[in-house]
Amino acid sequence: MPKDITPREASYRLAQGALLVDVREDHERELGMAQGAIGVARAELEAAPHRYLSGPDTEALLICQSGGRSMLAAEQLQRLGFARVTSVRGGTLMWQAEGFPMTRPEVGVDEDFHERYSRHLRLPEIGARGQRRLEAASVVVVGAGGLGSPAAFYLAAAGVGSLRLVDDDVVDRSNLQRQILHVDADTGVSKVESAQTRLSALNPRVAIDPVPERLSSANVERLIMDADVVIDGGDNFPVRYLLNDACVHLRKPLVYGAVHRFEGQVSVFDAGRQRGRAPCYRCLFPEPPPPEAAPNCSEVGVLGVLPGVIGMLQATEALKLLLHIGEPLAGRLLQFDALGMRFRETRLAPDPDCPLCAPDAPFPGYIDYAAFCAGT
Repeated sequence: MPKDITPREASYRLAQGALLVDVREDHERELGMAQGAIGVARAELEAAPHRYLSGPDTEALLICQSGGRSMLAAEQLQRLGFARVTSVRGGTLMWQAEGFPMTRPEVGVDEDFHERYSRHLRLPEIGARGQRRLEAASVVVVGAGGLGSPAAFYLAAAGVGSLRLVDDDVVDRSNLQRQILHVDADTGVSKVESAQTRLSALNPRVAIDPVPERLSSANVERLIMDADVVIDGGDNFPVRYLLNDACVHLRKPLVYGAVHRFEGQVSVFDAGRQRGRAPCYRCLFPEPPPPEAAPNCSEVGVLGVLPGVIGMLQATEALKLLLHIGEPLAGRLLQFDALGMRFRETRLAPDPDCPLCAPDAPFPGYIDYAAFCAGT
């Protein structure tokens, strides 16, 4: 049974020539490790100790986060014949608490990056590599209102490198009950300018591109061409159909969300990249409902927190798509009932006869979406 030693004794032995090995995973060591240590994940060290320890008589001090994994690794190495292996008691946490120096495993450390995203860096599914992928990503959020507000807030906080916000409206006091990007003093100000102020204050690392334009067939491709993910935060059917058609044509994943009174729904439409395997918005709604069947929030009202729930789910789906983790909502419609506090999932199959996303369907071009949705 190997013994453990205090960080003070480990520091002394390190100075006398012992080898200090940090056996945590790569994403953990990104946050810093004991100065003088080399980084080798526990499984890798146990599988090939001779690559790192010159011989059975090498004095090796193993350190992890709190001492548990390093003790297990020390036990395994002793079974393999390495007799002079010990574990550092309390691990990196105690090493740092007792004032011993720490270092980063790379040159030119970005302290803000490591501090700001430390909770992401601790997740093996994200780590430094995934966080840098987010910083290199571009997301377009159409609508800086009820859905776009929480979605943009969480994407900026998460570190998505570039956010383009598209909305031609100005802040009205009636918006403030749910559109949390804006404050009372912003009344009359462009929504995308107000949003830029809040998001830049939250995370100055994120590049915010405010576009005070109404989305149209003339500008949609220009606005989403360089996006990795598009978020539909609009509040009307012409925008939804237009975004869907453009995203299928340009092969962009579209994160859809909608709210009505006390209910909301969210899905991912990725038919552009997965023709015949994933549906598009037209597969769900081949034709828009009549206007009287789908009044907007200004006509029937909406529970203020509801867009927050749906917008947060949209941000979650966007992050999963950017990080290539989890199971996106492609082919599934998630419906939320706030009054019953229930979620319900409906499977969505691609329509083999869809005029837009069927495998062999040519792009039909953009149409007059306002007239289409009005039934004229």
